[in-house]
Amino acid sequence: MTYRTILSTAALALALMISPVAGNAQDQTVKIAAEGAYAPWNFTEGGTLKGFDIDLANDLCARAKLTCEIIPQAWDGIIPGLNAGKYDAIMAAMGITAKRREAIEFSIPYARARNGFFVSKNSDLAKLPGTGESFNLAGNTDAAKAEIDKMRPLLQGKVIGVQTSSTNASFLDTYFKGVVEVREYKTSEEAELDLLSDRVDAIVQSNISLATTKKNPKFEAYEIFGPTFFGGPFGTGVGIGLRKDDVKLKETFDKAIEAAVSDGTVARLAKKWFEVDVTPIAQK
Repeated sequence: MTYRTILSTAALALALMISPVAGNAQDQTVKIAAEGAYAPWNFTEGGTLKGFDIDLANDLCARAKLTCEIIPQAWDGIIPGLNAGKYDAIMAAMGITAKRREAIEFSIPYARARNGFFVSKNSDLAKLPGTGESFNLAGNTDAAKAEIDKMRPLLQGKVIGVQTSSTNASFLDTYFKGVVEVREYKTSEEAELDLLSDRVDAIVQSNISLATTKKNPKFEAYEIFGPTFFGGPFGTGVGIGLRKDDVKLKETFDKAIEAAVSDGTVARLAKKWFEVDVTPIAQK
């Protein structure tokens, strides 16, 4: 039985209002979907899901006294699967965006990353301006737009790889439509392999995920060039995806996230998996 329950009687509704978490923990299992192919956020090793999302999901469930089961789900069907009732929540480094909010609800943010162009040091894209700078696409938009305008001439006609249905794809569609050719992949690993094979000129990805990619000796000659971006198409942070009518579950996870941020658990897990702090408080 999943967390999503149709309340058929007023008595049952009253019981859940009185003790929502305790009742769920005793006789319900919350199924959480993770992609399992986006290290170090979430990945599969030896048939087991691991990563920041997985550790944090286990922590949040323990805090909320929820019995949880974390299951793998391909990224390209992860939102439809949630709304179809295959599982009750998504923890898969999913950015909170206005477009996604049309289909699902989100918890409060539990992390925030920055995203940029990953290219070979020998590429002409290594000359992209703004390397080392970061811009909030929802904040100082004039500065961000000016920097993007500087990037367009170098990116004209380039083939850029992104994971399908990702905020990176939305970013390119918003700011570089008609400038670059976008090639979408089911997983970020597939995009990275085509970068190595020179089938794409660059990939756009999270600086956190790319930090892990850089540990692979095959990517020694690759770096993020140009500025990194957050906000705007990238959303307001990373959150737990939920069905719109699962109000109680959202409240439960929101409280657990607030506690995990306040007591340093999110920062501790971020250091373990990313080597940088990704808590929303640290990156407002």
